[in-house]
Amino acid sequence: MTCCTDQAGPFQTIPYPGKRWCKEGKAARYDHEYVRNGTAKLMTIFHPASGAVRAKGTRRCRNVELHPWMKQELSAILKELPAPRDTLSEQENRVQWERWQRGLTKPITLPQQLPRLRMLLVLDNLAGHRTPAFVLWLFEQGIMPLYTPLSGSWLNMAESIQRILKQRALAGTHPRTPKQIIEWLEAAVRGWNRDPTPFEWGGKRQERRRRSRIRRQKLGGSYAYTRRSIRRSKTRLEQWQLLCQMTH
Repeated sequence: MTCCTDQAGPFQTIPYPGKRWCKEGKAARYDHEYVRNGTAKLMTIFHPASGAVRAKGTRRCRNVELHPWMKQELSAILKELPAPRDTLSEQENRVQWERWQRGLTKPITLPQQLPRLRMLLVLDNLAGHRTPAFVLWLFEQGIMPLYTPLSGSWLNMAESIQRILKQRALAGTHPRTPKQIIEWLEAAVRGWNRDPTPFEWGGKRQERRRRSRIRRQKLGGSYAYTRRSIRRSKTRLEQWQLLCQMTH
């Protein structure tokens, strides 16, 4: 099982632009003044294969708030999984853990005793995610942390679902307090979980892009392209063959 986690925010008490239904000739207007009443954040754990989201709004997202919540939610997810079968030897089990560290410049030191690997957890490469106590707790539960590289946040699908939730909760609104922001974000999460959409790499969008690339005609010397076939000049061989036919 693979899950992703991330923390969205901070969300301020400011007007958020968005699409609105307005009468013709009367454009939507946003307040030009607002009061800074603090910020809110959203702690998120996302399961891409099912689309299910576990999230909680908070005023602060320090380790003292983040780690207990993550432990609680991850423990609940593991309880829903089927019990692991003890069919692998200790060496085979360690190989399963170590295969996820191949190619890393700074691999994590695995403990001597490892339980069965039950979950992969994708996280940002932040200091709070790498504290020894938290990482050891993950190992004890059979969870392998996978940290995204610098400038590689797009590899974490939790950021994608957070953008969707923010758009649904805050677009076209002007929250006055952080409490309102938290309530609207959590309401958007509940609405999403009623009919979640699974996420996957590639899919129909990737196939459309592949077909589009096939239809393109590359232009030499640059990254430009054209969708129309270019009439190319005849090669020297073709010109010679045409000249021979004319002379005979």
